[in-house]
Amino acid sequence: MHELSIAVSIVEMVEEELARRGNAQVSAVHLRLGALSGVVGEALLFSYEVACAGTPLQGSKLVILDLPVIVHCAKCDVRRTLDSPHWLVCPVCETPAPQLVQGKELEIAALELIEQEDSELEMHT
Repeated sequence: MHELSIAVSIVEMVEEELARRGNAQVSAVHLRLGALSGVVGEALLFSYEVACAGTPLQGSKLVILDLPVIVHCAKCDVRRTLDSPHWLVCPVCETPAPQLVQGKELEIAALELIEQEDSELEMHT
């Protein structure tokens, strides 16, 4: 299951960002995941929990934004969202459309952070 190694890499990258930011705690990691990324979202969600155990990210959630495959059709000269990621063919004119615009992404899009001082204030209120 390569999703575990991907989850470990995500955790390591976020930990590096936390080190740069100082006192912050992660409540959520937002990930953009393309349909052609080769990553199974459900397996990544499970692996993320395992990878976070014992780290500053423990208890945070992984929020996945699934991205469809979008190609540029040279014949129609327009971008089209594909019904199936298995056929790189324009769904309107049925011309092969190998120019991918979107669909291979595997990237951290955002972090939801809780400043440590804020969370300490909430606990004492």
